[in-house]
Amino acid sequence: MFHKILIANRGEIACRVAATAKRMGIQTVAVYSDADAHSKHVQVCDQAVHVGGSAPKDSYLQWERILQAAIDTGAQAVHPGYGFLSENEEFAKACAAKGLVFIGPPASAIQAMGLKAESKQRMQQAGVPLVPGYHGADQNPQLLQREADAMGYPVLIKASAGGGGKGMRIVEKSTDFTDALASCQREAINSFGNDAVLVEKYVQRPRHIEIQVFADTQGNCVYLFERDCSVQRRHQKVLEEAPAPGMTAALRKQMGEAAVAAAKAVNYVGAGTVEFIVEQAAYDKPESMKFYFMEMNTRLQVEHPVTEAITGLDLVEWQLRVASGEALPLQQDQLRMHGHAIEARICAENPDNNFLPATGVLQVYRKPACSSFEVAKHGSVSGAVRIDDGVREGDSISPFYDSMVAKLIVHGETREQALAYLDAALAQTRIVGLTTNVQFLRHVLKTESFKTAKLDTALITREEKHLFAQEPLGLPLTVAAVVAHTLHQDSALQGHDPFSRRDGWRAYGVATRRFDVVFHDQAHTAVLTYGVDDGLYLEVGDVSAPLVWRVDGDGLKIEYAHHHANVQVFMQHVGADGVAHVFAAQGASQITMVDTLAHAGAVQEVGGRLTAPMPGKVVSFAVKAGDKVKAGQALAVMEAMKMEHTMTAPVDGEVVELLYATGDQVNEGAELLKLKV
Repeated sequence: MFHKILIANRGEIACRVAATAKRMGIQTVAVYSDADAHSKHVQVCDQAVHVGGSAPKDSYLQWERILQAAIDTGAQAVHPGYGFLSENEEFAKACAAKGLVFIGPPASAIQAMGLKAESKQRMQQAGVPLVPGYHGADQNPQLLQREADAMGYPVLIKASAGGGGKGMRIVEKSTDFTDALASCQREAINSFGNDAVLVEKYVQRPRHIEIQVFADTQGNCVYLFERDCSVQRRHQKVLEEAPAPGMTAALRKQMGEAAVAAAKAVNYVGAGTVEFIVEQAAYDKPESMKFYFMEMNTRLQVEHPVTEAITGLDLVEWQLRVASGEALPLQQDQLRMHGHAIEARICAENPDNNFLPATGVLQVYRKPACSSFEVAKHGSVSGAVRIDDGVREGDSISPFYDSMVAKLIVHGETREQALAYLDAALAQTRIVGLTTNVQFLRHVLKTESFKTAKLDTALITREEKHLFAQEPLGLPLTVAAVVAHTLHQDSALQGHDPFSRRDGWRAYGVATRRFDVVFHDQAHTAVLTYGVDDGLYLEVGDVSAPLVWRVDGDGLKIEYAHHHANVQVFMQHVGADGVAHVFAAQGASQITMVDTLAHAGAVQEVGGRLTAPMPGKVVSFAVKAGDKVKAGQALAVMEAMKMEHTMTAPVDGEVVELLYATGDQVNEGAELLKLKV
């Protein structure tokens, strides 16, 4: 076994690998960029080496520097994690050339499976079912269009060298093909350095089911069952679970054996995932499911913890043992599943704004209580909650890397129990400082489709009316929570003399207090009256009722207008105003507390402005000075967090001036062009 390894990655996967290595008595070396100098993964490793600038191309993709760091620190092996260099055959070859063990498959296997077109040809030879499509080397746009037209729409364009939903577009009609192809190729060249694509028939009512495989150098290969990853946005996974709901034993065996055949066809070694697209005639007819090979990820997957949960195994430990020359710890007939596990990806993004990525500081980052996954001797499973992350409270989420903040994994005896655990754990998650998808994830869990396992990759679109622009608390309860929090803060500040008391006491009559707030872009005024029947009376809009509150642990228990809630409130200062973030079991909300005096005399800006919603790079402009535009018309494309985002006109108007050029880096809030309304 190795005594020291270098982890050629960052964030939660670097922390995850380091945790297993530490348990096994293996020392770890971290690498870090300028942006990650004080990150969590640097702190949890035994040593750390700086490898370059903040952008991945200047640091985490600089494999010569990484290999030199491994040599200089005496590491014997390199764990690539996922992303970055994990599926780069040249990096795997370079490790071997330097006498370092690459903790992953042979370079030949990475190469064979790295190009989607070539891998599909190999799978066809191995007898693995394929989706109809064009996988050829000729990338002439006219040819690709003809192939798409011939197979019929909708079709799916995919980057041949890629993964993670990048360089992928669904095209509904022929007239949209050219623009979609160009966008895919831009993303592909930026993410993978290769703009080749393949075109496939888009499977209707598709499920995304993948098989975890593991192989050793002795010729053994097993499958560790399946994961369902059908719930996706922008072709990227949101929720993953194991086992796949509705999976029959016969289909599991058939898919598992096909995955093993795929791995053996390329002489695979280590952890890998064979991804299948599964067509279903109906949600309640599992016997109707047909599966087709989609791609093989020649690395550990983001969602590997759900497989660990149902098997009771540590897949990183398996990777280390296999890479050091050991045989697989277990054979196929020794593998068992226990219970049900679900993983939720907590991301810095705004689901209500097309999942636009967010950046900022984790001013508050409180996690639910976690416990270990344990499988009892009799085979039953104890309920458990696990968090895999690479950040701490006070850390920044930058525009240079992926938007994922953490992975929340739960495990229960049944799927229903796991769902309940996950919702409760999400309800206990507190993040302030940037927008996240935590509440969106809770909405997904509560949809009829997800609860009843009517799964396919269109679930989010199908259930959108239940997922977006939801307000779980409402104005009255949100205001009541913030007013109670304000009173609690006042009581903590008041002195012992009667003149510093802030409880509204008067020798006679009553006292009132006004709160000006903005809730979902609408201004409201709330009035708190002291001394009514020796209590508090709060008026919010057309709701007037007594307000009762008391401290309860690290939060408050409030009663207002027939609502009872345990809440936590965190204040974030934005300019002169305060933004109150309210968390409760029912959900979370936020409201702006307006400082009226600070805004006195302020002039409201009018006119049309197109501003960058996040830091990033200008990819292209679709207009020029003098063009007339309509509200909602595409004006520019930006790239941030490895994805492209289209900016649209906020109002009708005329373009006066483009303020940046293609390729320019811009800050959040920067005005991209001037519009005359």
